[in-house]
Formats: sequence, C-alpha cells, structure tokens
Amino acid sequence: MATIRFKAIEEVINREPVSVEMPSKKTSDYFGEKVFGRPQMEEYLSNEAYRNVIDSINQGTRIDRKIANQVAIGMKAWAIEQGATHYTHWFQPLTDGTAEKHDAFLEYGDNGNMIESFSGKLLAQQEPDASSFPSGGIRQTFEARGYTAWDVSSPAFVIGTTLCIPTIFVSYTGEALDYKTPFIKSLQAVDKAAVAVAQYFDKDVKKVKTNLGWEQEYFLIDRALYNARPDLMITGRTLMGHASAKDQQLDDHYFGSIPERVSKFMIELEITCHKLGIPIKTRHNEVAPNQFEVAPIYEEANLANDHNQLLMDVMKRVARHHKFEVLLHEKPFAQINGSGKHNNWSLETDTGVILLAPGKNPKGNLQFLTFVVNAIAAVYNSQDLLRASILTASNSHRLGAN
Repeated sequence: MATIRFKAIEEVINREPVSVEMPSKKTSDYFGEKVFGRPQMEEYLSNEAYRNVIDSINQGTRIDRKIANQVAIGMKAWAIEQGATHYTHWFQPLTDGTAEKHDAFLEYGDNGNMIESFSGKLLAQQEPDASSFPSGGIRQTFEARGYTAWDVSSPAFVIGTTLCIPTIFVSYTGEALDYKTPFIKSLQAVDKAAVAVAQYFDKDVKKVKTNLGWEQEYFLIDRALYNARPDLMITGRTLMGHASAKDQQLDDHYFGSIPERVSKFMIELEITCHKLGIPIKTRHNEVAPNQFEVAPIYEEANLANDHNQLLMDVMKRVARHHKFEVLLHEKPFAQINGSGKHNNWSLETDTGVILLAPGKNPKGNLQFLTFVVNAIAAVYNSQDLLRASILTASNSHRLGAN
C-alpha cells in the first residue's frame, strides 16, 4: 500500500495541465447549441407545432398525438445533425442520480430496409422496467411497470451521440417514482396559491413562476491519489488516516488564485455546460483545500434542477479528462468544511415583479411583506416535511454529526 501511495504522489508531482481547445467564437454564439430550445424549434417545427409546444410550456395545455409526431420528426432531424444516433428518456428516480436507457433511431422500412425513425408515441411515453428502482414500498416487485412521460417544459439536449429527453417517472397506478413529478406538482401549487394573493395587488397577474439559482460546491482530487484510497473510491469520503498538516486554518484558499490545472478543468466544464444551455457564470476557490464552487444565472426552478443534475454528471466526465475525480459527498473529509448546494429561491409574476424583493413604493412593499410572511409561515407549518426532504445520512453528517 505504501508503494502505491508513493507512486501516486510521484505521478501527481510530475503531472502537467491538460490543454483545452478554446472555441473560436464568443460564448453567446455557441450557448445552447446542443439544446432543442426555442430557436431550434422555430427552425425545425411547423408554426402550428411550435405554437402548441410554447402554449404547453407557458400554460400547461395538452399536446395531441398529431402535434407530438411533428415535434418528434423535427427533434430527430435536429438531433441527427448534432451527431445523435440514439435517444433516451432522461429521468430522476429515487437514487439521487439520473437514469437513461438508449434506443437507436432505427426501424424497418416498408421494403424491409433499415431507416431512421422517431415518432410522437416514442417521444411522449416509454415503459422502462421499474422493478429495480426504489419505490418507497408502494408496490411489490412483480408490479414492475414504470412509465416515463415527456416533460415539455424542459428542453431536450444532445450529449455525445444521444438525444436526451427530460421526463417524469411514474408507476402504472400513477404514484411518483421520481423526484421530478412531486417537484412539478409543488411548482403548480405555488403558482396557484401565489396568483391568488398577487391578484389582490395587481389583477393582471395570471401566473407566478418559481426561480432558482443553485451553487454547487465540490472537491477535486487527483485521480492517482483517489485510486490509492479505497475508502474514497467506495464511499466518497475518507474513513481512515490522519488530518493533513495544513487544512483551512489560515483561510488562504477561499477566493484565492485558481491553480492552473484546476482552471483548465473549469474552462472545459464551462464550455461543455454552455453548449448544453446551462448558464454557468461564477467559478472560485471555496473554503477548504481543493474545494471549489460553480454557480449559474438563476432560471425557472424545474429547468434549474435539471441543469444541476446534468452538471453533476458532466462534471465527473470532464474531470476524468484532466486526471481528476470529483467528490460531491456532503462531508468527504473530517474537521474541514463539507460541500453544500445553496439554493437561492424566489417568485416572479408574469408581469415581471419579483415577489420576494422589497417594493419601490408602499403598495409594492406591502406585497413584498405579504409574501415574506407567507413564506415564513409555510416553512414553520411544514418544517417536519421540509426537514425530512433533506434528511439523508450524508447531509446529516455534514450538518453536525461528529
């Protein structure tokens, strides 16, 4: 074991930063190029299909099978131009991660030849085997059916050669088997309740959306050193060993100059995220040694959540290009800061008013105070449920155990 560690340390000392190919154009020119967003939909869909999708996003209206077929054809054409050969329903089961099953754009043609094909039926719904996913004990193993259903409000994107379609995941009888389904329901509930209150101040308010700006902290560990630690590899945190000679006692890492090798990783991560439509804006050293943070511009909460899930996956892939491993465990090392995911949350009306920002006149300020008081009351009245929603073993460890 000692020999392995010495070799790992020697490898780290002699390691050079990986070069990153910089784009030849501005960030705004390639931002979202791997996303089937509104500009792409305008180009690849008919006016009728485009209007139907936008109405579904903004107002929650249904999309019929005819329109779904039109969307599927346009989405497939765009995805193939991006190099996609497969598609997947990308969902968030109760595993604290994402899941995907890839199928090729491949069917038999009329003459028995193979053709690229994708239909509205395949876009709208699929049936992955749900028996091996956590279900909270709501059904027996033999009741294996699970259904993924297209979430129109979160745009599809291409990673590598796969078109990823964000979806919910529910059982045959309609129970949620994922985190997205109850999240979307909660956003709808907040919208309905907030509109009722906001209309006391402005009758023109028809919709209130929830905005979210997350901050993702993480540790970067050299891959050779990571591979020399079975505890890190298996659990994501250290279970043995002694404290390092220097931790965060001098507070010299926080907001310090970013090391060149880490900077190269961050640059490639940002380029990849921007192509996927994730609006990454901030990067910096965090408090603990080898701890860093990335944060985006705020977005609508459902999309922001999808982007955070996607970022954590992309982050691990990019890290391996640079001979790093990313640790996202809430408390990977004893006696030093753990990794958090701060969430900055707000409400915005369709008239452009931020409901949790102080008003510029007495009426606006009364509206602000009304929503602040209601938010505080909601947290107080639902504190047990809120606490249970974050009560994982690792997060409890970060928040005070030991």
